Amino acid sequence: MFIDSHCHIDFPELSGNLDQLLENMRAAQVTHALCVSVNLTDWPRVLNLAESHSNLFASVGVHPDQSVDETEPSEQDLTGRADHPRIIAIGETGLDYYRLTGDLTWQRDRFRTHIRAARSCGKPLIIHTRAASEDTVAIMREENAGQPGGVMHCFTETWEVAKAALDLGFYISFSGIITFRNAADLREVVRQVPLNQMLIETDSPYLAPVPYRGKTNQPAYVREVAASVSQIRNVPLEVVANTTTENFFRLFSHANA
Repeated sequence: MFIDSHCHIDFPELSGNLDQLLENMRAAQVTHALCVSVNLTDWPRVLNLAESHSNLFASVGVHPDQSVDETEPSEQDLTGRADHPRIIAIGETGLDYYRLTGDLTWQRDRFRTHIRAARSCGKPLIIHTRAASEDTVAIMREENAGQPGGVMHCFTETWEVAKAALDLGFYISFSGIITFRNAADLREVVRQVPLNQMLIETDSPYLAPVPYRGKTNQPAYVREVAASVSQIRNVPLEVVANTTTENFFRLFSHANA
């Protein structure tokens, strides 16, 4: 069986077709999915998905791309919402210097708030980093992010960045990007990350893997990510499926409740 460790099926591209998405998951042997929060305004609909479906889980957090016009979360905002049995993680959080420029002190402060909330409530972090890996790792170290642990989601960085996160006890999650023709360097990282610290995801509705590239992504397609890992690592697909599933429930231990 397979688990999509990161998706956004509450987004408009997918939310109107939920019954079919869940059926597609069943057909592809994708047993569970983690629906990840990107802001507090829309968080109730993420929680509702997890409350309404036993095989869906949810997180709480504010994405680094969300501007300061978004309700800025306090540590208490996050821990209060995390005190719910269907919320199994804090995030997604992190740093993104790709889309936003100028003084991004607020982004770094927001990231620190999420890490402190994760430490406080004992639930792992979902970390996004883009064009900001040096600062991301530095803040993870400074704020003791290894205490709650977590995952570097939709990983696209170098082996050196992966190694720094692994050394903090983090997991590395790969998406459909590893199936793209121009992702040879990332596939080398896939070869090096220990299987027992690896997760797979879709980040749907984005980044559909080959052979669905260009289409709207969905959790059922995480099977293609697993198949790519299987090919890259030269291990049976069943091994990738079983190991990443075990990793998911080890990291997100509140999903076992």
